[in-house]
Amino acid sequence: MNDRSDRLESGSEVLRRQAVRIPLPDVEAERSFHQNMMRIAAAGDRKSELLDDPDVPLTEVYQDELDEMRQSFEHRLQQVAGENYYDVATAYLDGERDDWIGALAAYYLECYYRLQERYTVDEQIFFLLILRYPKCFTVNLSFLTGEFSSDAVRYESSKHVDADLTEHSREQLHADCQYSQHKAAEYLREHVDCIRGAVPDPDTTPFEQRQYGGFVHITGRRGSTFGEVLDSVAPNPDRFDEQPSTPGLVPEGPEADRAKQQFLTDSQVLI
Repeated sequence: MNDRSDRLESGSEVLRRQAVRIPLPDVEAERSFHQNMMRIAAAGDRKSELLDDPDVPLTEVYQDELDEMRQSFEHRLQQVAGENYYDVATAYLDGERDDWIGALAAYYLECYYRLQERYTVDEQIFFLLILRYPKCFTVNLSFLTGEFSSDAVRYESSKHVDADLTEHSREQLHADCQYSQHKAAEYLREHVDCIRGAVPDPDTTPFEQRQYGGFVHITGRRGSTFGEVLDSVAPNPDRFDEQPSTPGLVPEGPEADRAKQQFLTDSQVLI
């Protein structure tokens, strides 16, 4: 497979309706997982603060979030496959290797590339679902089209409005957008603890109380309107029978379908 378009299509298929499954064999692995989730929660806190700051344009808030996501995926790529992660991922896509390291590198690299496009690509929804099970956790990423349901918070960006307005109308638009961003900041502050609740500290929480947990984060933009969902998701306790020995790719699972049906309407999976 030498053609670039074929390789991109193959990368999309690696991502489509699949999730990464990571073993949690001991408390040390749980600590690492907990710390990573606390970083995601801290990023949610930061986003709510930026949304509430009238001196920070929404375009900068959006760019800050995308930069954080891209850095996170680049870090995962280096953790999984080292500095030569691109070669590892493309070797997997070209059929030159068939192991879990290549599969995860291809999955994460596809996410990394798609996130790089998000700032300029409109009408595309980013879907992240993280679920905790007794001996593993899954990370499911999708890029979708569709509409947000009534459960989502919506907020406006005056920078994205392409209209010839009077000075008074533009001032009113800016005020309305600031108010919507303030409400979105409130929403995030109220919901970000669902991340912390999904993955409690293994050093202070009994195992029986931390076996299951999950959350979904969905973001997207259509024109000047942004939509966002951050909420808890209950894992299916019967989903996995065996304990994984190595990381790998698995089907996204029924929880992803339920979350998409609950929080989105007319959704279709792009990748």
